[in-house]
Amino acid sequence: MSTNALDNILVINSGSSSLKFMLFSMATETMLAKGVVERIGSPKCTFTYQRAGEPKIERGLRAENHSKALALACRMLIDPAAGVMQALSEVDAIGHRVVHGGENFSAAVVVDETVKAGIRECSALAPLHNPANLGGIIACETVFPDTPNIAVFDTAFHHTIPRHAFLYALPSACYEKLHIRKYGFHGTSYQFVSAAAAKYIGKPLEQTKLIICHLGNGSSIAAVDGGRSLDTTMGMTPLAGLIMGSRSGDIDPAVVLYLAREGKLTLDEIDTLLNKQSGLLGCGGTGSGDMRELVAAAAAGKASAVTTLNMVGHRAALYIGGYYTLLGGADAIVFTGGIGENSFPAREAIITRLAAIGCRYDAARNQEINFGKAGTISADGSTTPALVIPTNEELMIARETFATLSGAS
Repeated sequence: MSTNALDNILVINSGSSSLKFMLFSMATETMLAKGVVERIGSPKCTFTYQRAGEPKIERGLRAENHSKALALACRMLIDPAAGVMQALSEVDAIGHRVVHGGENFSAAVVVDETVKAGIRECSALAPLHNPANLGGIIACETVFPDTPNIAVFDTAFHHTIPRHAFLYALPSACYEKLHIRKYGFHGTSYQFVSAAAAKYIGKPLEQTKLIICHLGNGSSIAAVDGGRSLDTTMGMTPLAGLIMGSRSGDIDPAVVLYLAREGKLTLDEIDTLLNKQSGLLGCGGTGSGDMRELVAAAAAGKASAVTTLNMVGHRAALYIGGYYTLLGGADAIVFTGGIGENSFPAREAIITRLAAIGCRYDAARNQEINFGKAGTISADGSTTPALVIPTNEELMIARETFATLSGAS
């Protein structure tokens, strides 16, 4: 493929309850249009669309699944009034976020039948994500029959985690035969944010030690040493680690056995409970897994919401302190993702627990940094400053897509 023809790249980034899309002109890495469908499957589902430099179009809608959300995105891109193209054939390549690539995919790849089979094989490890990712790819193959699709894997960034950190203390056959190990996720975000944070603090990436908190409906933290992943909170699946929107995060593994024996739950019921009924949704008392609703309820004095917000802060601080030790100190603690960038109460719940590692809380600064701003949110004199650095997973996916196809030319 000639890179001269490789300009308009459409990025599809499906989260567990959202679908983001952006169209880039790679000649200048300019975003032409973007949109997001949030709370997919919920009566509160919303759609936001925006052409570069123009006001947002916002509306409520019904999108029962990611396929319908993708169809809406495609219609908007060629809409006579709001679109940026006359035909979908003007898209030169499509970059897809794929959450789990297992051990087989350590870099972005051109999608073919073998790749799709590999993504499908990893679906059991990322049940909230990989099926939606694969469905988006298949839908794009229908809508864009002559356009190459590139899979960019969240797990690829974490292939640098050392063996002693990614192995579980299980019989060796569990890894050798079943490939049970820590894989890690949100790698595309970590790759972008680590470079952006290094630039912000004025230090070469290869000399930085960063603790990056990617907080959203799905949340994780990573220890990044010189731009390379040293460890991360998510494990074999995106269920491990932090408390999330509907996911439990870390629990005693014997809880699963207890739920089966004493609670009489089937494996499928336990899977649903841990992935879709736990986290903020399960214990916040708001009937929602949305951090905004939890924060509002906590501010109103709802006891279960206050407790849950404290649980979130406690768990995150526990990992940040551990990663600080593993890294031998840190140049910064970086917050990113939908919650990390926008929820100052969630950040407060974490930062106020970090005084022991030299991160001092500044309420005024913390409340000032929201809605796409980058900045320092810790107090002057902090030996480990806290930063907010907006992520741009879509641009990173577009870059990886461009690089993969350029290398295949």
